[in-house]
Amino acid sequence: MKFTVRNEGHDYQNPELPVPRRVEDLLSRMTLAEKAGQLFHTMLAMRPDGSTVERGDAGVIPLDTTSLLHDRFLTHFNLMGTYEPGAMARWHNTLQSMAADTRLGIPVTLSTDPRHAFTDNVGASFNAGAFSAWPEPLGLAALRDPKLVHEFADTVRREYLAVGFRVALHPQIDLATEPRWSRQSGTFGSDAALTSRLVRAYVHGLQGDTLGRRSVSAMVKHFPGGGPQLDGEDPHFPWGKEQVYPGGMRDLHLEPFKAAIAAGCAQMMPSYGRPVGTDWEAVGFGFNKGVVQGLLRDRLGFDGIVCTDWGLISDAEIFGETHEARAWGLESLTELQRAARVLEAGCDQFGGESRTDLIIELVESGRVPADRLDASLRRILREKFVLGLFDDPYVDADMAAETVGRADFAEAGARAQRRSLTLLANSGATLPVTGRPKLYVENVAGEVAAEYGTLVTDPAEADLAVLRLRTPYEPRANRFESFFHSGTLAFSDEELKPILALLDTVPTVVCVTLERAAVIPEIAERAAALVADYGASDAALLDVAFGRAAPQGRLPFELPRSMDAVRASRPDVPDDTEDPLFPYGAGLSL
Repeated sequence: MKFTVRNEGHDYQNPELPVPRRVEDLLSRMTLAEKAGQLFHTMLAMRPDGSTVERGDAGVIPLDTTSLLHDRFLTHFNLMGTYEPGAMARWHNTLQSMAADTRLGIPVTLSTDPRHAFTDNVGASFNAGAFSAWPEPLGLAALRDPKLVHEFADTVRREYLAVGFRVALHPQIDLATEPRWSRQSGTFGSDAALTSRLVRAYVHGLQGDTLGRRSVSAMVKHFPGGGPQLDGEDPHFPWGKEQVYPGGMRDLHLEPFKAAIAAGCAQMMPSYGRPVGTDWEAVGFGFNKGVVQGLLRDRLGFDGIVCTDWGLISDAEIFGETHEARAWGLESLTELQRAARVLEAGCDQFGGESRTDLIIELVESGRVPADRLDASLRRILREKFVLGLFDDPYVDADMAAETVGRADFAEAGARAQRRSLTLLANSGATLPVTGRPKLYVENVAGEVAAEYGTLVTDPAEADLAVLRLRTPYEPRANRFESFFHSGTLAFSDEELKPILALLDTVPTVVCVTLERAAVIPEIAERAAALVADYGASDAALLDVAFGRAAPQGRLPFELPRSMDAVRASRPDVPDDTEDPLFPYGAGLSL
């Protein structure tokens, strides 16, 4: 479908002309308000039927699609929520049609947080839904296989293209060095060298050898490495704003980002965090000129788009609760002053914001020169042209339904789930299980387990039990924060009591989903078999338990022996707890 706009015939609409010429022609025609709109990359939602969300519609965050496109001239949107593929494609096409009806007809660039695994966190990732389901990145890291990561990213690319996503707000290549940090499931674990190898494969899988019309642009995050969080708290929230480097390992956290830049990643997102105790200015990285301009651009040579993490400038209402802007270290500044600091730092786009009025005021007042906007706009517009959005932005809604979750994609994801499972203990060669035992299960779907054994409701009558657990965490009262599992990694005595009672009653296969590094010495001691997963179906677990598939995973970070050891460890140093229960790389074969 051709992207027809009112001003067809201008140089910027001619696909035969070089991209730099098209960029300059379009730039010369833009008003200040139209330029300001391109500097924002914000959230958007849709209705399940594929129609747009407009003013007054209820949702997590108040949104107005028509106003954002036609009044504020935004064209970069991050879709929230999981929907049917055909509806997503139709919605995307509607956005493109609305964009074509603006004065210059600048097409929409649609982005997404990860949506190919099991995590469902409105602030970070969506569960797979109709898309093929793979293990979390930790599970890919457990397999240490760049070819698999390339296959995964290429599958993501093809499924994203089908519904119109052209920017992936991933990969996340922070190092998982603070065991309590809530965002570890999106990383490749604690090892910088492994993460560097895998991010190269990931970027090439999404973008190809060069960015082009069949690419999905990779927005790598969170520069210069978001792992060393004080006490493991997350910088979405004021009590998690500080990043610390007591072990002097700051440069180690940069290594994966150097690899991503060498691989040609198109975009970069700075961390929310505020560095403490370093020679960097103690302000959030999105405001930090020494880090963005000095380190990322000047020293490391990155000339792609730098987009801040979401919500640095204005307070926002999420789930009906007010969350303050993540202007860490600059809380006393006005919104206008914060916006100026982001531009001065060298960032190109404001994530999760739509305050075009601030940019207009900064330029009209002389606080920010107009050519500063043009420097960012050249990067932003260039990517739209290179991705082919000006020439062919629409997708085939019927093909979307056929492509997303396609049988071969789904099977590849299921195979990766099985392979990524990590066998940590196997007392008395409990696994693989033979025959058809009497099975007692908890947190496992009965209809799935019935395919492997005869289900019983009393563990005393069972030959074997299968118990699935998740890494412990401290519940947080704030609804948005409740999605970010933080705090203790150990079960309380009250939580442990029924678990250990089951393990003492019947030989039990315990599978712990490691979204963080669980502290489980009592369970490891008494389980007949202990398995770690990083996002895997019940069928994947039982296939491994019953010998239908082989576990190949190795731990992507160590499992500490105690919370005292966690508290004593240094947040910037990989695998730094004393006498870990299971070291980095642990895993048995069957």
